[in-house]
Amino acid sequence: MRATERKRPGAAPSPPRPGFEVWLARSAQAALVFLGVTAFFFILQAGSFLLVPVALAVVVGLMLSPIALRMERRGIPPAFSATASVLLFVLVIGFLVAALAAPLTSWAGRVPQIWNELQFRLTSLSEPLATMRSLREEIRNVTGEAEVTVSVEEGSAMESFAILAPTVLAQVVIFFASLYFFIATRHDTRLSILKMCSGRNLRWRASHIFRDVEELVSNYLLSITIINICLGLAVTLALWLIGVPSAPLWGAMAGILNFIIYIGPAIMAAILFGVGLASFQSFAGSLLPPLVYLMLNAIEAQFVTPTVIGKRLTLNPFLVFLAIAFWIWLWGPIGGFIAIPALLIAFAIARNIIPGFNWGLTHEKRRRYSRLP
Repeated sequence: MRATERKRPGAAPSPPRPGFEVWLARSAQAALVFLGVTAFFFILQAGSFLLVPVALAVVVGLMLSPIALRMERRGIPPAFSATASVLLFVLVIGFLVAALAAPLTSWAGRVPQIWNELQFRLTSLSEPLATMRSLREEIRNVTGEAEVTVSVEEGSAMESFAILAPTVLAQVVIFFASLYFFIATRHDTRLSILKMCSGRNLRWRASHIFRDVEELVSNYLLSITIINICLGLAVTLALWLIGVPSAPLWGAMAGILNFIIYIGPAIMAAILFGVGLASFQSFAGSLLPPLVYLMLNAIEAQFVTPTVIGKRLTLNPFLVFLAIAFWIWLWGPIGGFIAIPALLIAFAIARNIIPGFNWGLTHEKRRRYSRLP
């Protein structure tokens, strides 16, 4: 008898598992994954008071890390380089606030005038408005509802400010503390995590995750910052040429809001429409500032940014939109700012863990990463 035909004594073949048991096991695994993802989302929402400033500090810290690294290469200790980086960030933010505070306050006082001007301009559409008014009266007569009155309690704004002020102040303190310690201890944190990794392959992948995260996020934020500064200057010049008052203010706001993709340009176009109502006599003239801005923003979004950023990475626009919508829904405007960096961090982790994962890579980097273990 041949050896291949011999049967080992006591080794009975295991019966095949029924299809229902296989389906039940896979369903249990899917349920665990779903519960884990749900718990993760709940933690992000419930811990927003602490997680929002910490996450923002990590993103800003990744942007400032190249500046701190340049100082450390010249012999400056990490504690001093972190202090200098945080002070530089505070000076930039303080300069922007000081430069924008006065003109913003002046325009904020003109909001009622802009609203009245909008209502006056809309009187040219008398027939549609009359139709809507008559329809509202008919609905009111059918339902028998009386006039709706809205009462606003005095002091409610002050009460809200008194309640929110300590919360905002605490989050600002958490943000700056997290920013400083993240920049100052980033090398020690990396070494500690690498020491916890058992095995050369795992340690190699962890080190590449740190490298890719810092490279992708810092390059993206620094590139976007330079692009947005140029966009702000272009918007300032264009609005000044067409006679819009406070053109530097709107150029600065255009550059700042452009950090929030899709949402920021829409808000800026609406603001410039209101500015146009207060600056031009005709309704068509009031459309000129937002149209000029949207044209410049389209040039930036369709040509400048893909040329600069596309050399480093390519992002699926649908995934970008979903990331922005999710983070804005979760954490508001700050979530919109950290949406793209969070997506880049997820890409950096996935490409070093999942075999064959090459989303967000240019063709050159896809060939390079395809040769990695």
